[in-house]
Amino acid sequence: MIQFTDTSEKGFQKFIVNYLTDKTIGHNFIETHSAEFDAEFCINKKQLLAFIEATQKEAYETIQRKGERKFLVRLDEEIKKFGIIEILRKGVKHLDKTIKLFYHKPSSIYNTKDAANYAANIFSVTQELVYSLDHKNRLDLVIFINGIPIITCELKNPLSGQTVKKGIIQYQNDRDSKDKILSFARCMVHFAADTELVYMCSELKNKASIFIPFNKGLNDGKPIEPFGAGNPVNPNGLKTHYFWEQILSKDSLSNIIDKFAQVIEETDEDTGKKTKKMIFPRYHQLTSVHQILAHAKENGIGQKYLIQHSAGSGKSKSIAWLAHQLHGLFDATGENNLFDSVIVVTDRTVLDKQLRDEIRQFSQQKGIDQAITGEGGSKTSQLREAIANKKKVIICTIQTFPHLLDEMQGLDSLKFAIIIDEAHSSQSGETSAKMNAVLADKNEDAEDEDAPTLEDKINELIESRKMIKNGSYFAFTATPKNKTLETFGVKTEKTYVDNNGEIKTKFDAFHLYSMKQAIEEEFILDVLQNYTTYKSFYKLIKSVEENPEFDTKQAQKKLKEYVEGHEFAIGQKARIMIDHFHREVKGKGLINGEAKTMIVTKSILDAIKYKQAFDLYLKEIKSPYKAIVAFSGKKEYQGIEYDETSMNNFKDDKNDIPKNFKKSEYRFLIVANKYQTGFDQPLLHTMYVDKKLRDVQAVQTLSRLNRAFKPHKKDTFVLDFYNDTKDIKAAFDNYYTSTSLGEETSPNKLNDLVDALEKFEIYNEETVEDFFAKYSNNADRSVLDPIIDSCAEIFKNDLELDKQIDFKQKVKSFLRTYSYLSKLLDFNSLYWEQLWWFLKYLVAKLPIDSNDDLAVGIIEAIDMDSYRPVKQNKEPEQIVLSAEEGLVAPIPVSVGGGKVENEFDTLENGSPKKERTPIQG
Repeated sequence: MIQFTDTSEKGFQKFIVNYLTDKTIGHNFIETHSAEFDAEFCINKKQLLAFIEATQKEAYETIQRKGERKFLVRLDEEIKKFGIIEILRKGVKHLDKTIKLFYHKPSSIYNTKDAANYAANIFSVTQELVYSLDHKNRLDLVIFINGIPIITCELKNPLSGQTVKKGIIQYQNDRDSKDKILSFARCMVHFAADTELVYMCSELKNKASIFIPFNKGLNDGKPIEPFGAGNPVNPNGLKTHYFWEQILSKDSLSNIIDKFAQVIEETDEDTGKKTKKMIFPRYHQLTSVHQILAHAKENGIGQKYLIQHSAGSGKSKSIAWLAHQLHGLFDATGENNLFDSVIVVTDRTVLDKQLRDEIRQFSQQKGIDQAITGEGGSKTSQLREAIANKKKVIICTIQTFPHLLDEMQGLDSLKFAIIIDEAHSSQSGETSAKMNAVLADKNEDAEDEDAPTLEDKINELIESRKMIKNGSYFAFTATPKNKTLETFGVKTEKTYVDNNGEIKTKFDAFHLYSMKQAIEEEFILDVLQNYTTYKSFYKLIKSVEENPEFDTKQAQKKLKEYVEGHEFAIGQKARIMIDHFHREVKGKGLINGEAKTMIVTKSILDAIKYKQAFDLYLKEIKSPYKAIVAFSGKKEYQGIEYDETSMNNFKDDKNDIPKNFKKSEYRFLIVANKYQTGFDQPLLHTMYVDKKLRDVQAVQTLSRLNRAFKPHKKDTFVLDFYNDTKDIKAAFDNYYTSTSLGEETSPNKLNDLVDALEKFEIYNEETVEDFFAKYSNNADRSVLDPIIDSCAEIFKNDLELDKQIDFKQKVKSFLRTYSYLSKLLDFNSLYWEQLWWFLKYLVAKLPIDSNDDLAVGIIEAIDMDSYRPVKQNKEPEQIVLSAEEGLVAPIPVSVGGGKVENEFDTLENGSPKKERTPIQG
């Protein structure tokens, strides 16, 4: 009889359990049954008591003598109060005993007793767990340690027609976070997984539960293509094999409990309110730290590591986890501690404090870290004292680092791990002046020169003092420069020939989490998705000059004013920015009506002029919003000396720009070489650029917009008055990885789309106008729905499947393209606006039957606002960002056939070019 493979969801579930319980593989879990679970106390009582009896005989006898229930009530209360991680790490105090509930794996080979205790831990798995006394809901898999649940899982199988997204929906809709096992910090994490993808949630909040990717990425952290979200093909098994083979192993779970998972407390700076958060590492955080530690353990002192992790990667937590595991790391023999002290170098006092707080939250031993602040004594004396006392973690800023390097030069007997956090480069510009003695080649007076980043400073310092022999370096950056790659990177076998004909060796990062992956996993937004230069703004105006409903006279007037006089130009550009903000940012309620903007200027003088122009025009139009200016030092203009404190004139007399910018009244931040790096404000949506952006600075500056703010922030917008798209392409090429900035979108694409849509004969102009007239007059649903329903019936009955797909794609394309272009231009096309509203409601009633074709269902799942598929037809002026690993095409506007090309004049001509009539005679 033929025995077919079990491809069901239950088969997938059993496959994982078989692996976990297989003694030959090494996991050696015990499988328990749902009936053994005590739902009242949320434990497997039999296993818990068996563990205590085997490892703590006296405590077990006390529990039996005084009563099991009394102990279980106490345990339940303590877990509810402190969370499962704290209880597993520290045990529970009951009567006169501290009862251990878990033994961590010892670092040293000498701890034989601890090793025996660790081996006594009972790891188990239960399938189909009925977890509540109030209902019969079941969890597919639950992982226990010593009878205490730590992980829940919902498993899905794409071959059965259900994906990981269904598991997420199940947690959000069918799992009540009030149930004990699902309540805050009762388990350390909840997973939804299928054979392709894994997602995790550390705190369930019913429908508000946020699940984030827990996947390798297509490159699995290596600097090789392909890049992006997801999991690579596994030639030896399923794509998500790492989940049960690696993450759920005994050693892995023990390490996560002991070193990573944590309940932390956060305090709101404004309200003082404290909230608790359950922290569980993302996949790349966990594996990068593991790989670094394993390599350091094997190779000893003197190594250099470059960790290229994008914005949105959670670098501060990665650094905190790494710091606290480096100081306890033993060498390959298991006999010697590898590092005496871990030095963490960061930039800016504020972020130094934030990182310091982060590191202290993850420290299980108090008093092992010290920040070099200069409070209560000189920084040099604090450094000497910290090193002499062998403080395990020493945190300092770049200003202090030169002194630290000098101190370490003479301490050959001690071993140091130096972690460099590039992520937070200087915001102030003052750092440049303070570092002038070290960076003697920097010109302070050139105010439009880019201030040196922390990366530049570290490279200069290490070059001047040479790298210490008794230390290892761990450098974190999102945008490594060539010098950084050479200093800290991994030397590869790949070579290239430079401009002088010399053969050079390439250097790669030790571990990579790319921008592309961060964007696709929705931890940051793609800042190039809605990017346009002012030149293209001009082209867009010109391309609709033949549209009788568009008033080109105002556009031509504005353009003429733009090129007349520098001060006047700033005033005109300020008006363009403010009008755009009120119309397209605030006017459309972006980010729940709280969206903010940044204006990037090329000099302090320009910043002063912009602030004056903004104040004047905002007052003129009676806007309720205000602008803040940010620059360092003082500057004289028209006989008056200005600084940011006097110009901002905050009510509290404190020039705390980040804190004031949080307030709703402040929507514009005008900067001159400040806040272009290391500034995290999730409410930033739009950026107006009036400065030449070069190389890394372009990436870092535009990336101020990329911080996610779910669910309200869906996109970003950049209007660039200064740079060409080719400059931005060149800047992003090295860091964006396999992505593209699409060709500048022409409004004529909308004309083409409208024509293409009308050819399907689903609706006509009268239908659209009739619907909008009723909709804008607050008509009853009984009047509106029949209009939409009749069109949907034509779609369903008159179109073949391929035509249905084509039509729906074009509808979505029109909706997205019109939304994008309306941010740029003052459209007066009433019909386009009416059509947008009509199609917005029609598309919701266009289901496509996917019974005959499994691939068709993907159309229903695509969110065109966040996903840009490859477009097949070739478009002119396509701007592709590439690091030779792959290409992503521009914004999709599927109209079929070719698109109409337009001839454009340069900006300097000041008005749209018209066809000239030859002069006769």
